[in-house]
Amino acid sequence: MRPRDNRFEGNKEFSEEVLLIRRVSKKTPGGSTINFSALVVIGDRKGQVGIGLGRGLEVPQAIRKAIRRAKKEMFTIPLINETIPHDIKVKYKSANIILKPAPKGAGLKVGSVVRSILSVAGVRNASGKILRSRNQITNAYGVVKGLKMLQAKKNNNHA
Repeated sequence: MRPRDNRFEGNKEFSEEVLLIRRVSKKTPGGSTINFSALVVIGDRKGQVGIGLGRGLEVPQAIRKAIRRAKKEMFTIPLINETIPHDIKVKYKSANIILKPAPKGAGLKVGSVVRSILSVAGVRNASGKILRSRNQITNAYGVVKGLKMLQAKKNNNHA
């Protein structure tokens, strides 16, 4: 997916990326109704990131709602040399997600929505794996849960 321009909210300080757009149809007595759901991640590429899911009758409306939700859900992650401070293993619903820090210059060696979330958050070097789930929404919320568990390293005698 390509990064979106900020034409919906007019806010230039955050970069936004649409991770997923789904067309959802529902059978009703009068026929079927069609809705769209959009999964969006926003971040400042300096450690702040938020994710949101929005639903609407049209795609732009769903994206706008998702961006609004993502801004409310923003949080800060600790970064050390453009990577995460330590390993994390997360179980969220059916997904098992493993993220590990990587040395400078290694890049993002993760797949699916994890790469987009980490790049928008400002993580440039990390490796990881998603196990047991192919649902992108579940994987995205699992990564967010893992990133919220990150703790900054304490400054001990090791420098």
